[in-house]
Amino acid sequence: MNFIQWIRELARPDAEMGWSEVRFVTRAKTLFYARLAFLAVGLLILAVPRWAQAFGAQSPWAFVVYFVMIAYSVICYLLIERGPIGKGVTFGTLCMDVMVLVYMIAFSGGLKSPVLPTQVVYTIFFALLFPSPLAILPPLLTLPVVAKIDTEIPGRTLELEDLFILIWYSAVNFIVVYVIVYLNEREEWQHNEIVNLQENLRHMAVVEERNRLSREIHDGLGASLSSLIIQAEYLNNLAKDEEMKAEIGELKEVAEESIDELRRSISMMREDFDLVTAFDEYCINFAQRVGLEVGMRVTGSIPKLNSELQLTAFRILQETLSNIRKHAKAKRVDVELICMDGQIKLEVADDGEGFDYQGHLKGHFGLANMRERAKQYSGSLEVDSSPGKGCRIIFQVPLDRGKKPEQGVQTLMIEQRQGAINDGDSGIGG
Repeated sequence: MNFIQWIRELARPDAEMGWSEVRFVTRAKTLFYARLAFLAVGLLILAVPRWAQAFGAQSPWAFVVYFVMIAYSVICYLLIERGPIGKGVTFGTLCMDVMVLVYMIAFSGGLKSPVLPTQVVYTIFFALLFPSPLAILPPLLTLPVVAKIDTEIPGRTLELEDLFILIWYSAVNFIVVYVIVYLNEREEWQHNEIVNLQENLRHMAVVEERNRLSREIHDGLGASLSSLIIQAEYLNNLAKDEEMKAEIGELKEVAEESIDELRRSISMMREDFDLVTAFDEYCINFAQRVGLEVGMRVTGSIPKLNSELQLTAFRILQETLSNIRKHAKAKRVDVELICMDGQIKLEVADDGEGFDYQGHLKGHFGLANMRERAKQYSGSLEVDSSPGKGCRIIFQVPLDRGKKPEQGVQTLMIEQRQGAINDGDSGIGG
Protein backbone atom coordinates (compact mmCIF):
# COMPACT_ATOMS: atom_id res chain seq x y z
CA MET A 1 0.00 0.00 0.00
CA ASN A 2 1.57 3.30 -1.08
CA PHE A 3 1.23 6.64 0.73
CA ILE A 4 -1.70 7.85 -1.41
CA GLN A 5 -3.68 4.66 -0.83
CA TRP A 6 -2.96 4.88 2.90
CA ILE A 7 -4.29 8.44 3.01
CA ARG A 8 -7.41 7.43 1.09
CA GLU A 9 -8.03 4.55 3.50
CA LEU A 10 -7.66 6.82 6.51
CA ALA A 11 -9.85 9.48 4.92
CA ARG A 12 -12.76 7.09 4.46
CA PRO A 13 -15.50 8.58 6.67
CA ASP A 14 -17.08 6.69 9.53
CA ALA A 15 -20.33 4.94 8.64
CA GLU A 16 -22.34 6.79 11.28
CA MET A 17 -21.69 10.06 13.05
CA GLY A 18 -23.60 11.48 15.95
CA TRP A 19 -24.68 15.08 16.31
CA SER A 20 -21.51 16.12 18.17
CA GLU A 21 -19.31 14.50 15.51
CA VAL A 22 -21.20 16.24 12.72
CA ARG A 23 -20.81 19.55 14.54
CA PHE A 24 -17.07 18.99 14.94
CA VAL A 25 -16.67 18.14 11.24
CA THR A 26 -18.54 21.29 10.24
CA ARG A 27 -16.36 23.49 12.44
CA ALA A 28 -13.16 21.73 11.34
CA LYS A 29 -14.04 22.37 7.69
CA THR A 30 -14.53 26.04 8.58
CA LEU A 31 -11.04 25.98 10.12
CA PHE A 32 -9.66 24.61 6.83
CA TYR A 33 -11.12 27.49 4.83
CA ALA A 34 -9.76 29.98 7.39
CA ARG A 35 -6.35 28.38 7.00
CA LEU A 36 -6.58 28.87 3.24
CA ALA A 37 -7.05 32.59 3.87
CA PHE A 38 -4.04 32.67 6.24
CA LEU A 39 -1.96 30.72 3.72
CA ALA A 40 -2.88 33.22 1.00
CA VAL A 41 -1.64 36.05 3.22
CA GLY A 42 1.47 33.99 3.99
CA LEU A 43 2.17 33.67 0.26
CA LEU A 44 2.05 37.48 -0.02
CA ILE A 45 4.51 37.76 2.88
CA LEU A 46 6.92 35.41 1.12
CA ALA A 47 6.47 37.22 -2.19
CA VAL A 48 7.09 40.77 -0.88
CA PRO A 49 10.71 41.16 0.33
CA ARG A 50 10.01 43.90 2.88
CA TRP A 51 7.20 41.86 4.41
CA ALA A 52 9.36 38.76 4.45
CA GLN A 53 12.06 40.73 6.24
CA ALA A 54 9.56 42.08 8.79
CA PHE A 55 8.35 38.58 9.70
CA GLY A 56 11.65 36.74 9.48
CA ALA A 57 10.66 34.77 6.38
CA GLN A 58 13.69 35.44 4.19
CA SER A 59 15.46 32.10 4.56
CA PRO A 60 14.69 29.01 2.44
CA TRP A 61 13.34 27.37 5.58
CA ALA A 62 10.36 29.76 5.44
CA PHE A 63 9.29 28.15 2.16
CA VAL A 64 9.74 24.69 3.67
CA VAL A 65 7.54 25.62 6.63
CA TYR A 66 4.96 27.15 4.29
CA PHE A 67 4.63 23.99 2.18
CA VAL A 68 4.56 21.83 5.30
CA MET A 69 1.61 23.92 6.51
CA ILE A 70 -0.16 23.38 3.18
CA ALA A 71 0.48 19.63 3.41
CA TYR A 72 -0.79 19.15 6.95
CA SER A 73 -3.80 21.40 6.26
CA VAL A 74 -4.85 19.14 3.36
CA ILE A 75 -4.22 15.97 5.38
CA CYS A 76 -6.25 17.39 8.26
CA TYR A 77 -9.12 18.16 5.90
CA LEU A 78 -9.06 14.59 4.56
CA LEU A 79 -9.10 13.07 8.05
CA ILE A 80 -11.62 15.24 9.91
CA GLU A 81 -14.42 12.70 9.43
CA ARG A 82 -12.40 9.85 10.92
CA GLY A 83 -13.60 10.27 14.51
CA PRO A 84 -10.79 10.30 17.14
CA ILE A 85 -8.13 10.25 14.40
CA GLY A 86 -9.56 13.40 12.83
CA LYS A 87 -9.82 15.16 16.20
CA GLY A 88 -6.27 14.26 17.12
CA VAL A 89 -4.86 15.45 13.80
CA THR A 90 -6.87 18.66 13.98
CA PHE A 91 -5.63 19.42 17.49
CA GLY A 92 -2.03 18.67 16.53
CA THR A 93 -2.10 20.86 13.43
CA LEU A 94 -3.67 23.71 15.39
CA CYS A 95 -0.78 23.50 17.85
CA MET A 96 1.65 23.67 14.92
CA ASP A 97 -0.19 26.76 13.65
CA VAL A 98 0.23 28.37 17.07
CA MET A 99 3.98 27.64 17.03
CA VAL A 100 4.32 29.40 13.66
CA LEU A 101 2.19 32.25 15.00
CA VAL A 102 4.42 32.65 18.07
CA TYR A 103 7.46 32.93 15.81
CA MET A 104 5.81 35.58 13.63
CA ILE A 105 4.61 37.61 16.63
CA ALA A 106 7.97 37.45 18.40
CA PHE A 107 9.95 38.42 15.28
CA SER A 108 7.63 41.25 14.24
CA GLY A 109 7.54 43.17 17.51
CA GLY A 110 6.43 40.88 20.33
CA LEU A 111 3.50 42.22 22.33
CA LYS A 112 3.43 45.26 19.98
CA SER A 113 3.27 43.09 16.84
CA PRO A 114 0.41 43.78 14.38
CA VAL A 115 -0.07 40.00 14.16
CA LEU A 116 -0.91 39.65 17.87
CA PRO A 117 -4.73 39.88 17.36
CA THR A 118 -4.48 36.63 15.36
CA GLN A 119 -3.84 34.90 18.67
CA VAL A 120 -7.46 35.65 19.68
CA VAL A 121 -8.64 34.06 16.43
CA TYR A 122 -6.82 30.85 17.29
CA THR A 123 -8.27 30.91 20.80
CA ILE A 124 -11.69 30.98 19.12
CA PHE A 125 -10.72 28.02 16.91
CA PHE A 126 -9.58 25.96 19.91
CA ALA A 127 -12.65 26.87 21.98
CA LEU A 128 -15.05 26.00 19.16
CA LEU A 129 -13.43 22.69 18.28
CA PHE A 130 -12.28 21.57 21.74
CA PRO A 131 -14.37 23.33 24.41
CA SER A 132 -12.49 22.08 27.46
CA PRO A 133 -9.99 23.82 29.81
CA LEU A 134 -7.00 21.67 28.84
CA ALA A 135 -7.64 21.88 25.10
CA ILE A 136 -7.51 25.70 25.02
CA LEU A 137 -4.20 25.95 26.89
CA PRO A 138 -2.00 26.16 23.74
CA PRO A 139 -3.40 29.48 22.46
CA LEU A 140 -3.59 30.94 25.98
CA LEU A 141 0.09 30.11 26.57
CA THR A 142 0.98 32.17 23.51
CA LEU A 143 0.85 35.45 25.45
CA PRO A 144 3.23 34.57 28.32
CA VAL A 145 5.58 32.83 25.85
CA VAL A 146 5.73 35.96 23.68
CA ALA A 147 6.28 38.13 26.79
CA LYS A 148 9.11 35.85 27.88
CA ILE A 149 10.72 36.04 24.42
CA ASP A 150 10.49 39.84 24.59
CA THR A 151 12.55 39.84 27.77
CA GLU A 152 15.20 37.60 26.16
CA ILE A 153 15.73 39.57 22.93
CA PRO A 154 18.43 42.26 23.26
CA GLY A 155 17.06 45.76 23.03
CA ARG A 156 13.56 44.84 24.19
CA THR A 157 12.17 45.36 27.67
CA LEU A 158 8.82 44.59 29.19
CA GLU A 159 7.41 48.06 29.87
CA LEU A 160 4.22 49.12 31.64
CA GLU A 161 2.47 49.48 28.29
CA ASP A 162 3.45 45.92 27.37
CA LEU A 163 2.14 44.69 30.70
CA PHE A 164 -1.21 46.36 29.98
CA ILE A 165 -1.33 44.72 26.53
CA LEU A 166 -0.62 41.34 28.13
CA ILE A 167 -3.39 41.81 30.70
CA TRP A 168 -5.81 43.14 28.07
CA TYR A 169 -5.31 40.25 25.66
CA SER A 170 -5.49 37.73 28.50
CA ALA A 171 -8.83 39.19 29.58
CA VAL A 172 -10.12 39.11 25.99
CA ASN A 173 -9.05 35.47 25.70
CA PHE A 174 -10.84 34.44 28.87
CA ILE A 175 -13.99 36.32 27.84
CA VAL A 176 -13.96 34.63 24.44
CA VAL A 177 -13.47 31.21 25.98
CA TYR A 178 -16.23 31.77 28.55
CA VAL A 179 -18.74 32.96 25.94
CA ILE A 180 -18.00 30.09 23.54
CA VAL A 181 -18.11 27.43 26.26
CA TYR A 182 -21.35 28.86 27.63
CA LEU A 183 -22.96 29.01 24.20
CA ASN A 184 -21.71 25.49 23.48
CA GLU A 185 -23.36 24.18 26.65
CA ARG A 186 -26.59 25.98 25.74
CA GLU A 187 -26.44 24.47 22.28
CA GLU A 188 -25.93 21.02 23.77
CA TRP A 189 -28.87 21.54 26.12
CA GLN A 190 -31.14 22.79 23.35
CA HIS A 191 -30.12 19.88 21.12
CA ASN A 192 -30.94 17.37 23.86
CA GLU A 193 -34.28 19.08 24.44
CA ILE A 194 -35.09 18.88 20.74
CA VAL A 195 -34.07 15.20 20.61
CA ASN A 196 -36.24 14.44 23.64
CA LEU A 197 -39.13 16.32 22.07
CA GLN A 198 -38.71 14.38 18.83
CA GLU A 199 -38.66 11.11 20.76
CA ASN A 200 -41.82 12.14 22.62
CA LEU A 201 -43.54 13.11 19.39
CA ARG A 202 -42.49 9.83 17.79
CA HIS A 203 -43.78 7.93 20.81
CA MET A 204 -47.06 9.86 20.72
CA ALA A 205 -47.44 9.04 17.03
CA VAL A 206 -46.87 5.34 17.74
CA VAL A 207 -49.34 5.41 20.64
CA GLU A 208 -51.93 7.19 18.50
CA GLU A 209 -51.52 4.64 15.72
CA ARG A 210 -51.80 1.79 18.20
CA ASN A 211 -54.95 3.31 19.64
CA ARG A 212 -56.41 3.68 16.16
CA LEU A 213 -55.62 0.06 15.30
CA SER A 214 -57.01 -1.15 18.62
CA ARG A 215 -60.28 0.72 17.97
CA GLU A 216 -60.54 -0.78 14.50
CA ILE A 217 -59.81 -4.29 15.79
CA HIS A 218 -62.24 -3.91 18.68
CA ASP A 219 -65.05 -2.54 16.55
CA GLY A 220 -64.43 -4.95 13.67
CA LEU A 221 -63.04 -8.31 14.72
CA GLY A 222 -64.29 -7.94 18.30
CA ALA A 223 -67.84 -7.34 17.15
CA SER A 224 -67.66 -10.36 14.81
CA LEU A 225 -66.45 -12.65 17.61
CA SER A 226 -69.17 -11.35 19.94
CA SER A 227 -71.75 -12.10 17.26
CA LEU A 228 -70.29 -15.59 16.86
CA ILE A 229 -70.63 -16.25 20.60
CA ILE A 230 -74.23 -15.03 20.60
CA GLN A 231 -75.01 -17.13 17.54
CA ALA A 232 -73.43 -20.20 19.14
CA GLU A 233 -75.58 -19.74 22.26
CA TYR A 234 -78.69 -19.44 20.08
CA LEU A 235 -77.83 -22.60 18.15
CA ASN A 236 -77.07 -24.43 21.37
CA ASN A 237 -80.58 -23.66 22.62
CA LEU A 238 -82.12 -24.91 19.38
CA ALA A 239 -80.03 -28.07 19.12
CA LYS A 240 -81.53 -31.32 20.44
CA ASP A 241 -78.70 -33.72 19.70
CA GLU A 242 -76.15 -33.94 22.54
CA GLU A 243 -73.25 -34.45 20.15
CA MET A 244 -74.29 -31.34 18.26
CA LYS A 245 -74.56 -29.42 21.54
CA ALA A 246 -71.03 -30.48 22.45
CA GLU A 247 -69.68 -29.29 19.10
CA ILE A 248 -71.49 -25.96 19.42
CA GLY A 249 -70.21 -25.61 23.00
CA GLU A 250 -66.65 -26.19 21.83
CA LEU A 251 -67.13 -23.60 19.08
CA LYS A 252 -68.40 -21.11 21.66
CA GLU A 253 -65.44 -21.86 23.94
CA VAL A 254 -62.94 -21.24 21.13
CA ALA A 255 -64.70 -17.97 20.27
CA GLU A 256 -64.56 -16.88 23.92
CA GLU A 257 -60.86 -17.70 24.13
CA SER A 258 -60.32 -15.74 20.91
CA ILE A 259 -62.11 -12.68 22.22
CA ASP A 260 -60.13 -12.88 25.47
CA GLU A 261 -56.92 -13.00 23.44
CA LEU A 262 -58.16 -10.05 21.38
CA ARG A 263 -58.80 -8.03 24.51
CA ARG A 264 -55.32 -8.78 25.83
CA SER A 265 -53.77 -7.74 22.54
CA ILE A 266 -55.72 -4.49 22.53
CA SER A 267 -54.69 -3.86 26.14
CA MET A 268 -51.02 -4.33 25.21
CA MET A 269 -51.38 -2.01 22.24
CA ARG A 270 -52.79 0.66 24.53
CA GLU A 271 -50.00 0.00 27.04
CA ASP A 272 -52.47 -0.52 29.90
CA PHE A 273 -51.80 -4.26 30.12
CA ASP A 274 -51.22 -5.41 33.70
CA LEU A 275 -49.45 -8.75 34.01
CA VAL A 276 -50.84 -9.67 37.43
CA THR A 277 -54.42 -8.87 36.43
CA ALA A 278 -54.02 -10.81 33.18
CA PHE A 279 -52.65 -13.84 35.07
CA ASP A 280 -55.49 -13.62 37.56
CA GLU A 281 -58.21 -13.43 34.92
CA TYR A 282 -56.69 -16.16 32.78
CA CYS A 283 -56.41 -18.56 35.72
CA ILE A 284 -60.03 -17.93 36.65
CA ASN A 285 -61.26 -18.53 33.09
CA PHE A 286 -59.02 -21.59 32.68
CA ALA A 287 -60.30 -23.13 35.90
CA GLN A 288 -63.91 -22.52 34.96
CA ARG A 289 -63.55 -23.98 31.48
CA VAL A 290 -61.42 -26.99 32.34
CA GLY A 291 -62.78 -27.81 35.77
CA LEU A 292 -59.44 -27.74 37.56
CA GLU A 293 -58.67 -26.15 40.90
CA VAL A 294 -56.21 -23.33 40.23
CA GLY A 295 -54.41 -21.37 42.91
CA MET A 296 -52.53 -18.16 42.21
CA ARG A 297 -50.20 -16.19 44.43
CA VAL A 298 -48.24 -12.96 43.86
CA THR A 299 -45.18 -12.35 46.03
CA GLY A 300 -43.13 -9.17 46.19
CA SER A 301 -43.26 -5.83 44.42
CA ILE A 302 -43.89 -6.46 40.73
CA PRO A 303 -42.40 -3.67 38.55
CA LYS A 304 -43.90 -2.47 35.31
CA LEU A 305 -42.19 -4.63 32.69
CA ASN A 306 -41.84 -3.90 29.00
CA SER A 307 -44.64 -5.22 26.82
CA GLU A 308 -42.49 -7.88 25.11
CA LEU A 309 -41.50 -9.54 28.39
CA GLN A 310 -45.04 -9.32 29.71
CA LEU A 311 -46.28 -11.08 26.60
CA THR A 312 -43.53 -13.72 26.92
CA ALA A 313 -44.46 -14.48 30.54
CA PHE A 314 -48.14 -14.68 29.62
CA ARG A 315 -47.46 -17.02 26.68
CA ILE A 316 -45.46 -19.30 28.94
CA LEU A 317 -48.35 -19.42 31.40
CA GLN A 318 -50.74 -20.20 28.53
CA GLU A 319 -48.53 -22.97 27.14
CA THR A 320 -47.94 -24.49 30.57
CA LEU A 321 -51.64 -24.61 31.46
CA SER A 322 -52.45 -25.96 28.01
CA ASN A 323 -49.93 -28.79 28.49
CA ILE A 324 -51.41 -29.57 31.91
CA ARG A 325 -54.88 -29.71 30.38
CA LYS A 326 -53.78 -32.06 27.60
CA HIS A 327 -51.34 -34.39 29.34
CA ALA A 328 -51.11 -34.08 33.11
CA LYS A 329 -54.49 -35.45 34.28
CA ALA A 330 -54.09 -33.13 37.24
CA LYS A 331 -56.66 -32.04 39.80
CA ARG A 332 -54.91 -28.91 41.02
CA VAL A 333 -52.52 -26.32 39.61
CA ASP A 334 -50.58 -23.72 41.61
CA VAL A 335 -49.36 -20.55 39.86
CA GLU A 336 -46.96 -18.18 41.63
CA LEU A 337 -45.51 -14.90 40.31
CA ILE A 338 -42.49 -13.74 42.33
CA CYS A 339 -40.22 -10.69 42.29
CA MET A 340 -37.22 -11.38 44.49
CA ASP A 341 -33.43 -11.08 44.43
CA GLY A 342 -33.45 -8.99 41.24
CA GLN A 343 -35.45 -11.54 39.26
CA ILE A 344 -38.97 -12.03 37.97
CA LYS A 345 -40.00 -15.65 38.45
CA LEU A 346 -43.05 -17.63 37.36
CA GLU A 347 -43.66 -21.04 38.90
CA VAL A 348 -46.44 -23.37 37.72
CA ALA A 349 -46.86 -26.71 39.50
CA ASP A 350 -49.45 -29.47 39.09
CA ASP A 351 -50.27 -32.71 40.92
CA GLY A 352 -50.68 -34.75 37.73
CA GLU A 353 -48.98 -37.84 36.38
CA GLY A 354 -45.71 -36.13 35.55
CA PHE A 355 -43.19 -37.59 33.14
CA ASP A 356 -39.66 -38.95 33.08
CA TYR A 357 -37.59 -35.81 32.57
CA GLN A 358 -33.96 -36.58 31.67
CA GLY A 359 -32.66 -33.03 31.57
CA HIS A 360 -33.26 -32.40 27.86
CA LEU A 361 -36.30 -31.18 25.95
CA LYS A 362 -35.99 -33.37 22.88
CA GLY A 363 -39.49 -34.23 21.72
CA HIS A 364 -41.05 -31.63 24.07
CA PHE A 365 -41.57 -28.87 21.53
CA GLY A 366 -43.76 -26.71 23.76
CA LEU A 367 -41.17 -26.72 26.57
CA ALA A 368 -38.37 -26.09 24.06
CA ASN A 369 -40.23 -23.05 22.72
CA MET A 370 -40.67 -21.73 26.26
CA ARG A 371 -36.95 -22.12 26.93
CA GLU A 372 -36.15 -20.21 23.73
CA ARG A 373 -38.45 -17.41 24.89
CA ALA A 374 -36.58 -17.28 28.21
CA LYS A 375 -33.18 -17.12 26.51
CA GLN A 376 -34.23 -13.97 24.64
CA TYR A 377 -34.10 -12.14 27.99
CA SER A 378 -31.04 -13.95 29.41
CA GLY A 379 -33.45 -15.99 31.50
CA SER A 380 -33.95 -19.67 32.12
CA LEU A 381 -36.66 -22.30 32.12
CA GLU A 382 -36.36 -25.19 34.57
CA VAL A 383 -38.42 -28.36 34.48
CA ASP A 384 -38.81 -30.59 37.55
CA SER A 385 -40.89 -33.70 36.92
CA SER A 386 -40.95 -37.44 37.51
CA PRO A 387 -43.63 -40.11 36.98
CA GLY A 388 -46.41 -39.90 39.55
CA LYS A 389 -45.08 -36.71 41.18
CA GLY A 390 -46.49 -34.02 38.94
CA CYS A 391 -44.50 -31.32 37.19
CA ARG A 392 -43.10 -27.92 38.11
CA ILE A 393 -42.12 -25.29 35.51
CA ILE A 394 -39.94 -22.38 36.68
CA PHE A 395 -39.43 -19.41 34.35
CA GLN A 396 -37.13 -16.61 35.58
CA VAL A 397 -35.62 -13.52 34.02
CA PRO A 398 -33.24 -10.86 35.44
CA LEU A 399 -35.23 -7.81 36.40
CA ASP A 400 -32.93 -5.39 34.55
CA ARG A 401 -33.69 -7.11 31.22
CA GLY A 402 -37.39 -6.40 31.35
CA LYS A 403 -38.04 -3.37 33.53
CA LYS A 404 -39.43 -0.21 31.97
CA PRO A 405 -37.17 2.66 33.11
CA GLU A 406 -39.86 5.27 32.50
CA GLN A 407 -42.44 3.50 34.63
CA GLY A 408 -42.63 3.47 38.39
CA VAL A 409 -42.76 0.38 40.53
CA GLN A 410 -46.21 -1.02 41.13
CA THR A 411 -46.31 -2.17 44.73
CA LEU A 412 -48.43 -5.23 45.33
CA MET A 413 -49.14 -6.72 48.74
CA ILE A 414 -48.55 -10.44 49.15
CA GLU A 415 -51.90 -11.87 48.19
CA GLN A 416 -53.31 -15.35 48.41
CA ARG A 417 -56.90 -16.11 47.62
CA GLN A 418 -58.16 -19.53 48.55
CA GLY A 419 -61.22 -21.40 47.42
CA ALA A 420 -62.29 -23.90 44.85
CA ILE A 421 -63.18 -22.36 41.50
CA ASN A 422 -65.24 -25.31 40.42
CA ASP A 423 -67.44 -24.83 43.51
CA GLY A 424 -68.48 -21.43 42.21
CA ASP A 425 -66.13 -19.22 44.26
CA SER A 426 -65.15 -16.01 42.41
CA GLY A 427 -61.59 -16.18 43.77
CA ILE A 428 -58.68 -18.49 43.01
CA GLY A 429 -57.62 -21.12 45.49
CA GLY A 430 -54.25 -20.63 47.14
